[in-house]
Amino acid sequence: MSAETKAFEERMNSAVRHLEKELAAVRAGRANPAVLDKVTVDYYGTPTPINQIAAVAVSEARVLTISPWDASMMRAIEKAILSSDIGINPTNDGRVMRLVFPAPTEERRKQLVKDVMKMGEEAKVAARNVRRDAMDKFKAMKKAGELTEDDQKDREEEMQKITDKITKQIDKVCDEKQKEIMEI
Repeated sequence: MSAETKAFEERMNSAVRHLEKELAAVRAGRANPAVLDKVTVDYYGTPTPINQIAAVAVSEARVLTISPWDASMMRAIEKAILSSDIGINPTNDGRVMRLVFPAPTEERRKQLVKDVMKMGEEAKVAARNVRRDAMDKFKAMKKAGELTEDDQKDREEEMQKITDKITKQIDKVCDEKQKEIMEI
């Protein structure tokens, strides 16, 4: 594998990692701490992620517990969760906050599956864009005399194989998330 194709493969892998991160934040009815990744709390004037000011744990399949290290932050955490787009009302006993995730309706699950498919398609488009960039670079290298025609064809075939592998990986990640959503 050439150094150029290696660099392009790494760019494609970053698209897969981004997809996995996005899918982790999709609320599928199970308690998942990643749902709180985008929620920030005003911590002494600085927007801070909840997981940096509190212990976040899954206590039961559908219950997430948040235990702030500084009890005075309880109100601010609750306010941040309520103003976020999570759509869950926290219960607060003064020491620990609980987020109870309701089971999604059939309609909501179907919508979540559509969203997952859309995210997967966006990741595939990103991978194809990387492939296109690679193909353009290989053509430019041949034109500049840095590659022979055979070398160009070999690298293009190699890039296509990498793209196919990444596309299958994206499909697998999306299928796993779909199963998780539909079996709730």
